[in-house]
Amino acid sequence: MSDARFTVLDTIRRQLAADPDIKPELAESPEAAYARIPRDYQRAAALDHEEILELFYDRLRDYDSELIFTDEAGIPAAIAQAMRDAGETLLLVPTGVPQSWLPTQGLGILRDEQLTTSALEQPRCVLTGCTVCVAMSGTIVLEHGAEQGRRAATLLPDHHLCIIRRDQVVETLAEALGRLTHLTAPITTIAGPSATSDIEMTRIRGVHGPRRLTAIIL
Repeated sequence: MSDARFTVLDTIRRQLAADPDIKPELAESPEAAYARIPRDYQRAAALDHEEILELFYDRLRDYDSELIFTDEAGIPAAIAQAMRDAGETLLLVPTGVPQSWLPTQGLGILRDEQLTTSALEQPRCVLTGCTVCVAMSGTIVLEHGAEQGRRAATLLPDHHLCIIRRDQVVETLAEALGRLTHLTAPITTIAGPSATSDIEMTRIRGVHGPRRLTAIIL
């Protein structure tokens, strides 16, 4: 057995206290082991908030995301513009999305009242909010609360419109994790439109989710 493998397995045995040959006083508690983890990575913002926002916008543009800047009152017009530009007419929305966000004419609105998978595939566009965004990596994080809908509803449509408030953007992943409230539930992290180059190094969009992402920044 290699030294590295022995070290890993020995550490696991000690953590779980599964080896009867290990004395109880040598078995470290999970709390003590967690407290002993070195945390020498960046855990707080080093930039001011305007710089953080510019970094986030740059990351989104690098990922071929579309950005629309507006205020609360301009959300319906921004949604209508994004869908008009994409040639889309049917919008899927979670049940918790405020009615004030939605355009009042020109679009079909489909509320996700526990729709079947086949029904979720009919709209080509879905609208959600988000929980937090990480500027360093250009990542949008969904906890799938009332405004964010079910995970399936954010993966099946081809175009994702996401409402983002400026105060939801932080610099580091550590800060973002501190804002999550449902740490035992699945989350979705989004870094631009879904794409992969795994097959013959050819970039293909839409393999794991929407191939188009529009960030509506308030």
